[in-house]
Amino acid sequence: MQRHKFQKELYTNKGGGTTPSIISAATENMQSKFVVQRVLELREEGVALNEMAVLFRSSFHSFDLEIELNKAGIPYVKFGGFKFMETAHIKDVVAYLKVIENPRDVVAWNRVLLLVDGIGPRTAEKVITDIVQFRNNGLSGNERSRAFWESYNKYPEKLTELFNTLREIAPDAIPPADKIGVILHHYTPLFKHKYDDYRKRQKDLEMFQTICERYRSIRSLLSDLALEPPNESISDITPTGADDEFLVLSTIHSAKGLEWHTVFIIYCLEGRFPSHRSAESDEEMDEERRLMYVACTRAKDNLYISYPLNLYDRESGLILTNPSRFLEGLELHSEQWVIDEED
Repeated sequence: MQRHKFQKELYTNKGGGTTPSIISAATENMQSKFVVQRVLELREEGVALNEMAVLFRSSFHSFDLEIELNKAGIPYVKFGGFKFMETAHIKDVVAYLKVIENPRDVVAWNRVLLLVDGIGPRTAEKVITDIVQFRNNGLSGNERSRAFWESYNKYPEKLTELFNTLREIAPDAIPPADKIGVILHHYTPLFKHKYDDYRKRQKDLEMFQTICERYRSIRSLLSDLALEPPNESISDITPTGADDEFLVLSTIHSAKGLEWHTVFIIYCLEGRFPSHRSAESDEEMDEERRLMYVACTRAKDNLYISYPLNLYDRESGLILTNPSRFLEGLELHSEQWVIDEED
């Protein structure tokens, strides 16, 4: 089939304005911290939060940023996907971490136990009662932890694998990323059985594993995940009457037809935007290019396009290092920023 292209001639009626910026960040987290810092600076300059938007190709691309926004106390709304901690499969995995950190967490235990095939609410309730009322008494510290994870012989046989897994990763000396690796090995068969769309959700788990790599303890990780941004204001920088301001996070598909004063486009990296799969056909690549056009034209005053360097893609096993092909030629019409650990 012959392909037809329609030539576009872009123009503007607006004179002046700021030059778009292309930002290369040393890591994913540095990219997130750059966005947070720039949002705070713009807010202090008088730009309302709801006049700023962060756009991305896929919903999971915002997960690292969401954690940093929570830590900074910046309220946000998300369109085109669930917030990081609202997804059921992420809640499942976090529940494993919670019972390791606090074996008396009844809510987390209930979620973990009900994932096991053949374990219903009544059996889960009996196990939780045993854990909370009997197995934590009379011991303290490391002695209690060791005895707790080794004493499970009276539980149903189907729980043996679960407790073996938790016992293996319970020691504090094991880094969070390693704990998550073991948890995901245990969780994956349950995950595939529970969710019909598990392939779509898989990227979320891969992103979570990547996020865990920068933490040294489960406690600090859970502390950051538990943070919730204020619903009404940002301390010290939000004026009276601005209690309905929320930064916008959105997939590019959900941003069509909308405009903002300032737009951030994140993960403009080969393998992320465009994705690996889009290279399989010219039609898919054309669609990716149209999405980039849509994203860039959402900005009225400021446009920031960013990408992290040396990003490991778990699905392909490749290290992504090249900026998006869609940035070719833009360098002559933009400012170039480099963000590293020293900035």
